[in-house]
Amino acid sequence: MIVVRDRGRRGHTQFGWLDSWHTFSFGGYRDPHHMGYRSLRVINDDRVIPGAGFGEHGHRDMEIVTYVLDGALAHKDSLGTGSTILPGDVQRMSAGTGITHSEFNASATEPVHFLQIWILPQAAGLAPGYEQRRFAPEERHNRFRLVVDPQGADGAVTIRQDARLYAATLAAGATLSQALPAGRYAWLQVARGLVSLEGDELRAGDGAAISGEASIRLASEAGAELLLFDLA
Repeated sequence: MIVVRDRGRRGHTQFGWLDSWHTFSFGGYRDPHHMGYRSLRVINDDRVIPGAGFGEHGHRDMEIVTYVLDGALAHKDSLGTGSTILPGDVQRMSAGTGITHSEFNASATEPVHFLQIWILPQAAGLAPGYEQRRFAPEERHNRFRLVVDPQGADGAVTIRQDARLYAATLAAGATLSQALPAGRYAWLQVARGLVSLEGDELRAGDGAAISGEASIRLASEAGAELLLFDLA
């Protein structure tokens, strides 16, 4: 079964410096029918103007993954980590028993566009942590590349949950088939572009909850960037 989450029905927060679309309930946006999917709790599609960003604030008991599409995002946290997240990088911050951090557009002239993803951890009260890795474009070209995994398999970023994240960039005219493990659930998020999922046309911002399917087939006439979650 495939259930499409239409981009136009997402929540929307807009300030002078931030334009954010919420696939699931977040902040002032509350929808009891879209509180998350399995352990996947948040997908925020954020655009931040040059020089602006999220000031220092705290989190607890959440695995937070950041995926930059365009621009550069400057990160600082209470663990002493300071980094710049670029397209191709995947960052995981484990809030655990408590962490404070800030995220700012690293450029004074160009906007930054990124996906902020929250996944519930396997247990509360874990130690906070941070990890960031880079994945070359050719690793994701017309294929799903594992980028987040509980054991860090194949060089993926680790996560404290039975969840995996794959990233793919489809060229114009490309097709891609992906087997899905039996008894598990999947979520497909279109980060940008246009893709056909088993006959459903999905555009940037659309998502799809997938269950009971042995595989999925994707095709893109114009090109697309995709995230695929494998969830218990």
